[in-house]
Formats: sequence, structure tokens, C-alpha cells
Amino acid sequence: MAKGAERLIANNKKARHDYFIEDTYEAGIVLHGTEVKSLRQGHCSIKESFVRIDHGEVMIYGMHISPYEKGNIFNKDPLRPKKLMLHKYEINKLIGKIKEKGLTLVPLRVYFKGSLVKVEIGLARGKKLYDKRQDIAKRDMKRESERDFKVRIR
Repeated sequence: MAKGAERLIANNKKARHDYFIEDTYEAGIVLHGTEVKSLRQGHCSIKESFVRIDHGEVMIYGMHISPYEKGNIFNKDPLRPKKLMLHKYEINKLIGKIKEKGLTLVPLRVYFKGSLVKVEIGLARGKKLYDKRQDIAKRDMKRESERDFKVRIR
């Protein structure tokens, strides 16, 4: 695999449905050896996970990394909180933005960048029910227009 090549491990589709993503950040993640081996096999879920800043450290909670089959005693708790690595100025910027009403941090995807595991986190604002309905309506209209366009071409 090339040095800058990205290989997706897990994607959080629900995040873009439930939130308006205003800004994204790429963060490294502190893992143990067996967790990395499990990620190489694609055993990861970030559906129920969230990101929080505690004492100046960015932590991801609820990220499930399945135990590595051959890891025996070296396996860690699959749901343990994991530290995300960001620059201090990025953390300070995020703390300032989160203090604004309605903003939160959500993990968007987990991927390999070269040999390193990265997490893309998004600064997000929650959607109201009517916003979700508007998105669904737009998607349906787009699908209908593409279907009509396909019919006309033939």
C-alpha cells in the first residue's frame, strides 16, 4: 500500500443523517497491538460512539474494536475509552467551539492512512426532525430526476 493511501475501516453514516457537519478534523488514535491487528481485519464499529474532551484530552467513547482471536491475554476491553491525538491549538479551538450552544463532536470514519490508524471527527450541530425530512425529500427528488433522465436516454 502506498504511503498516503487511505483504506476505510468503519464509516458512521448515521452521523451525517443526524447532524449538520460544520468542520472535520483528522486525529490519530492511541491503540494497543492486538487492537491494531483486529482493525486490520476490519472489526470495528463507531455507530454508538461519541467524542468528548476531558481535562484537555480528546477521548472517544463507545468505539467497539472486537478482540483479536489470537490475542488471548493481551486483548483489551473492546469498549474502553481511547485517546485521540490532536495538536493543542486544535483542542483549544474545539473547546471554544463546543461551548457554543448545540455543537458536539462525532466520529465520522476510521481509516488507515499508510500504516497509521486515523479517526475523522466532525464538529456537528444536531438536526431537527423537519431538517431530516427535508433531506429525505431532496434525496427522493434527486433519485426521481435521475430515474426520469435514464428513461429518456433509452
